[in-house]
This record gives sequence, structure tokens and C-alpha cells, in this order.
Amino acid sequence: MLSYRHAFHAGNHADVLKHCILVQLLRYLNQKDKPYWFVDTHAGAGRYLLDSEHAMKNAEFAGGIGRLWSRNDLPPLLADYLAQVRGMNSDGRLRHYPGSPWLAYELMRADDRLRLFELHGTDIRLLEKTFAKAGARVAIRQADGFHELKSVLPPPPRRGLVLIDPAYEDKRDYLRVVATLKEGLSRFATGTFAVWYPQLQRGDTRELPEKLRKLAPKWLDARLTVQSPAADGFGMHGSGMFVVNPPWTLAGELRAVLPLLADALAVDAGACFDLATGG
Repeated sequence: MLSYRHAFHAGNHADVLKHCILVQLLRYLNQKDKPYWFVDTHAGAGRYLLDSEHAMKNAEFAGGIGRLWSRNDLPPLLADYLAQVRGMNSDGRLRHYPGSPWLAYELMRADDRLRLFELHGTDIRLLEKTFAKAGARVAIRQADGFHELKSVLPPPPRRGLVLIDPAYEDKRDYLRVVATLKEGLSRFATGTFAVWYPQLQRGDTRELPEKLRKLAPKWLDARLTVQSPAADGFGMHGSGMFVVNPPWTLAGELRAVLPLLADALAVDAGACFDLATGG
């Protein structure tokens, strides 16, 4: 099943949560001089046009990055993320949005490396176009990131950040996320792994964080709910980011940010947040 295109959802509330955390994970890795690798198992197109036909169909970005775009009162973690998005929109209009690979590319240093996997035929071509001038820093492969992650672990510098961010359009993705993280940690126990997941009204979605918590002694689980679950049981009402081997500073930073995001991105009175840590 390859019907999912992230272009329809770029910049929505889930991207805000995922990318503000991703920026901080990269900032933390940048504090040491030793190089590292960023690996994205489901890279998508790399960057997105918010005024494209795909993005405008549901205009999900309006309820995500659109609500933060004009604010100048954000705490440092969110201000840093917003600065990255504004850097793509030098004319002050919100038209471009960075995917995870582009955020990493902009924040990483000259000796750091990106390893990107994408299976969708259209998105892989867009991803290759996005990084056409990137040179040896970026390696792109049209492949199943679940299966191919093992081929790049452990990274030669023994430092790295792995983002596991599937579409979950196939319910088997939930099992594959758990298996992939388990194998990844067996090869690269000291690496930082970040798993994005949706909040849906289905058992495998609710069970996923608990399964992930059993795989690693040190973890952080941040959830942002923007609305009450739909009465008919359909639709995504929030999302989460599960981080293995998180920076020791991240929990404190998120405690200052998640209440603000729950308020700013709320659709209804069901908006809330949760932050749990282990280890």
C-alpha cells in the first residue's frame, strides 16, 4: 500500500510536534564536535509547497504551523523550530514547509551525514530533486526503510539519530515499528531513536507506546492531543513522539512547550498533552 502522500498533511499539528522535537535532538547532537548520521526510514519528499494542490486540499497546515507563524512570544524550543520554517520563507509568506530530511540537512554540520529511505515512486523523485546539489553528505535509496535500516547501523561515527516515521496506512506498520526499533537497538544501543505515531481509536495504536517502552531503559514519550476522538471512531485526534536515549534536557523543555501547543493548536475542549519518561 503506497497511497499515502505526506504533502496532504505537511505542516499539520503532528508535524509541529514531531519537528520541534527533531530540531532539539539535532541541536543536542551538534554540541559535540564528533560527527553523526541522521537516518530517516520514511523520508517523503523532503520539503513541501503549502500552496500546492495537495496541501490546499484540506489545508491541514492552517491548524498547525499556521497558528504559530505570526507569534513572537514562543519559548526557545518552539522559537527555534519556527525560525527553521521561517528560513524557508524569506518573503514572510508561509508557502514552504521543511520535511524532516530538510530540517536535518539545514541543521547538520559539514562532516555529518544523512541516509534517507523512501519507497514511494513519486516522493523518491521529489526527494532526489530536493537534494540534487547536496553532494556526498546525503545518500538516498528507494527502499523499504523498515527493512534497510539495519544496513546503516551502527553508523561509522558511532553517533546518530534515527527517525522512524511511517504512514501507518498498513496496520502491520505497528508491528514493524516495534521489530525495527528492537533490531536497531541491538545494533546501535547508544543511538537516539525517535518514533512518531498517530493517536487513533484502534487497539494497535494505543498499545504501541507500551510496547516501545519495554524495549529500552531510557525513553521519553510526548503526546499532543488536539481534539476529542470522533464519535464515529475515525480520524486522528493527536500524535506522539517516542524517543529512546533522549537528551537529559528534553523533558524539561517539553514541559514548558506542550501546554502551550495544546492550547494553541486546540480544535475543541478535548485538547490536552502528556509527557512520560523512563530510566
